[in-house]
Amino acid sequence: MINQYLISEFGQRIKQLRNQRNISQESLSNLTGFHRTYIGMIERGERNISLTNMAVFAKFFEMSLSELLDFSSINSSHSYREYEIKTEK
Repeated sequence: MINQYLISEFGQRIKQLRNQRNISQESLSNLTGFHRTYIGMIERGERNISLTNMAVFAKFFEMSLSELLDFSSINSSHSYREYEIKTEK
């Protein structure tokens, strides 16, 4: 199973970027084509989204995927070592 820590950090990153632009989930929904409840689920770490959907967010926020996945601004002690690999227990 995918590590919940990663999914949660991604959601926090989307929320951070949305708040920096001072837009609501509803506005982000209209601008990206995603349903508002889907965005809420992403921000709460309840959805593991596809790479294609990540690219939509990256394009909207005018950044590369690697910039979108830079979680250091939400967690200064961020480390990829925190993630579990599917085969790890």
